[in-house]
Amino acid sequence: MSGDQLDSVEALLEEARLAARMPDPAERLRLREAAGLSRAQVAAAVGVGRQTIANWESGVTEPQPPGRMKYLRLLEGLAEIHPAPAQAPAQALAQEPGAGAHPPAAPAGAAWDLTAQTAWRPDGLAVQGAPGPCVRCGVVTPFQSTDGRPLHAGAMCQPTTATPLAPAPTAVTAPAPTPTAVTPPAPAPVPAQAPPPTQAPTTASAPTPAPLPARPLRRARSAARAQSETSSLITQAVHEELERAEGDADAALQALVKRAIPDVMRLFEETRATARYQYTAYPSLPDILHKPSKREPDQIWEARPNFHHPHYSLKAPGDIRVTALDANAAYLSALKCWLPIGKLEHHTGSDGVDPKRSGVHLITPAQWPHPHLPDPLGDREEPGALWITDATLRLLLRLSGPKYGLTDPPTVHESWTSGATENFLDALRKVLAAARETALAEGDAITEAYVKAMYSKFISTMGESIHNREIQRPDWMHLIHSQAYANLWGKAYKAHQAGLEIIAMMGTDELHVTGDWRQVFTEGRGLAQMKIKHSDTAKASGEYTVGKVVR
Repeated sequence: MSGDQLDSVEALLEEARLAARMPDPAERLRLREAAGLSRAQVAAAVGVGRQTIANWESGVTEPQPPGRMKYLRLLEGLAEIHPAPAQAPAQALAQEPGAGAHPPAAPAGAAWDLTAQTAWRPDGLAVQGAPGPCVRCGVVTPFQSTDGRPLHAGAMCQPTTATPLAPAPTAVTAPAPTPTAVTPPAPAPVPAQAPPPTQAPTTASAPTPAPLPARPLRRARSAARAQSETSSLITQAVHEELERAEGDADAALQALVKRAIPDVMRLFEETRATARYQYTAYPSLPDILHKPSKREPDQIWEARPNFHHPHYSLKAPGDIRVTALDANAAYLSALKCWLPIGKLEHHTGSDGVDPKRSGVHLITPAQWPHPHLPDPLGDREEPGALWITDATLRLLLRLSGPKYGLTDPPTVHESWTSGATENFLDALRKVLAAARETALAEGDAITEAYVKAMYSKFISTMGESIHNREIQRPDWMHLIHSQAYANLWGKAYKAHQAGLEIIAMMGTDELHVTGDWRQVFTEGRGLAQMKIKHSDTAKASGEYTVGKVVR
């Protein structure tokens, strides 16, 4: 057997040894809290998402490769530093049926304070101190209550009120007889505890706060801190690849682009930690949202533009100056759009059209009577009904309203929609936008390209892609694409209203206008800015001239 094979066998044996000593979920949680580590810190060290750590600590899932080995080693090290506390008296009593005459459980139960409250810092984090047994459950924790005693943050432990209270009456009223042990111990003390409320209402109401609070612990963290912690993952990834490539920027960038999909999915998971809404990564979708085949196009029309003003041409003689403009990070900005959260429901007529819902709609559009302006439905030549996204429908409804009055409203035949929010991906958008802004300010081309790869691949693979198995939301993909096109239409209309002529509008980010565009848009590379678009292949690039077509 070769040396490499022996090393592989030893590695497997080592992992098996560690796995055999894998603590239960409650102990995993205790070890992390005893060390004062956050889930984000453990997740970064192990190489998984924070929600994965939460699942391992709650028993929802068991640790799996590739992060399991690192997690096992971490737990083993923490167990040496923070050994398990001595067996609680209540546990000892449960293991020894004949120990009902021994009273130590009563003092331990009496010492548990169900009314203790967590002490919070001004920044929203729980106050920490010297680790000690929690006053509610007895498990060691570094977090503190308002009076300085150990208490799990947010009181996120389930107080076993029946266990500490039941043994005390049993020990006094039935010191020896076996029937007392045979009779279920929990119901017996309940009547004995019932009379005190009339004599001491304050004492009787003390157990009321025992139920777990509705707000998860993760909500306690401020949004700014969450964004800062998540942004550090981007910086860390860039540093890792630069070190691995020994300073070779091209090699580092190539590696970052290859890992962009798993990295952005991890960022997405991290930003979900403070979110209000739960979502389904693999929902049941109607047939119209499934691509018929590899060769057939999608059934959803995204309204991608390909507009060219019919009265101007590069071939016509003339000296009308045109500037090709580029909308910066168009898909990144489009992450802020109305996305359906729950299961898509079918509606007939316009019943599914609602400002608080989103999805796809089958419509018959009205005629677009403005040849000098791009059609908001994009470059579509086939007449009749078509499936569009909610982003396109919102644009059409705005343009048919009293503010614009540019067209008649479309006729909606049926819809597949769900309750929606505009902020579902906003946390991820802010993290990526902040990293992009910092990279531009520092001239960091590697991070800038890495961020672009993450958000573009996130959108392009969230549909039915073999390159991203963590999510399958073709409805979101179509909606984000359409939102980018709708955003570009808004910029074109803004230029038109300022007196500029729209010569062309193409794709996601390309807008060609005449006149002084800098009086309308701020020049720069920020998300709300525009820059001149240069191309080595296109003739209509940068600044060029066109002539009027004589008809």
